[in-house]
Amino acid sequence: MATTDKRLEILKTYKIYIGGQFPRTESGRYYIASSNKGLKLANVCLCSRKDFRDAVVAARGAFGGWSGRAAFNRGQILYRIAEMLEGRKAQFIDELMKQDASRAQAENEVSLCIDRLIYYSGWCDKFQQLFSTVNPVASSHFNFSVPEPTGVVAAIAPQADSLLGLVSLIAPIIAGGNTCIVLAAHSKPLCAVTFAEVLNSSDLPGGVVNILTGKVSELIPFFADHMDVNAVVYCEADSSNQKMIREKAAMNLKRVSFYDKVKWAHEEGQSPYFIMDFQEIKTTWHPIENIGGAKAGY
Repeated sequence: MATTDKRLEILKTYKIYIGGQFPRTESGRYYIASSNKGLKLANVCLCSRKDFRDAVVAARGAFGGWSGRAAFNRGQILYRIAEMLEGRKAQFIDELMKQDASRAQAENEVSLCIDRLIYYSGWCDKFQQLFSTVNPVASSHFNFSVPEPTGVVAAIAPQADSLLGLVSLIAPIIAGGNTCIVLAAHSKPLCAVTFAEVLNSSDLPGGVVNILTGKVSELIPFFADHMDVNAVVYCEADSSNQKMIREKAAMNLKRVSFYDKVKWAHEEGQSPYFIMDFQEIKTTWHPIENIGGAKAGY
């Protein structure tokens, strides 16, 4: 029997994450992710418009239940995601190193991601108090303005890093009660799909976060013009793509956010204002009850 000195390595196929499941792309296409040194790392799905549409359906279906949860419970779930990520640090560090990070850089990035999830878990039941108001009005009413989640958010993650930008996008979106579809970095997709495994093993309901892989140039028009998407996030400085997003988003008045200048590894990469980027302000009028025939004052 003939023998060989070196066996062929079987590359892992990284699937996508839609509705709490791990399907392959319906297109049947994939690409091979490689390191800067040309080392083949994995087979990665090349998602299509149909995959994005399926993810929007899943996100819309999960929105009612997720937005209706107690804010404290959403905080518990984000904290649980951080716990699960802590338990798999070694795997994420290994994947980051395969994608050209040094060990020190990889360890720092994973630690920052865990801390960022903890940060937003703490804000889940507090940002409403900070950004809500009782408004003075010239009538016998109470007038309250409170933030409410926008809905389904389509986000294109930073393309320069594998994990930190992705986590920094997802955390404030879901902390505020929204659901999302996120397109991972094309050249560094490994940690995004592994993070989906973390989400799936946490208490996060299926459909709240949906993670796709593929080409930004192919999928960005669908992110911008889908009529059941309420907000779009883009993290690159490509002015032509930004212009196209603005134009297509106007069709159903999507909220648009550009994070091309944010340095995710710095303190500016986390803020309750990122939560508020995906909140609508609802104002409610309530009559002041009469007590003993007289109107109660403020």
